[in-house]
Amino acid sequence: MGGIDVSVIGIFIAVVTGLGSYVVGRHFRQKRAAKKREKNRIASQAGETRQVRRARERKERG
Repeated sequence: MGGIDVSVIGIFIAVVTGLGSYVVGRHFRQKRAAKKREKNRIASQAGETRQVRRARERKERG
């Protein structure tokens, strides 16, 4: 391999590191998406009229 010695342990460490990076990245992406959804929800509710807001609140209460 051109003078590069790739051991089984090295490959294992690379795979574990890659999987760990994937899991951590996915966790933070979901967290960021939830914050963005909440921010958009608050922004959309800020523009509601009183009538629309009261109708939504009645609907949420059941």
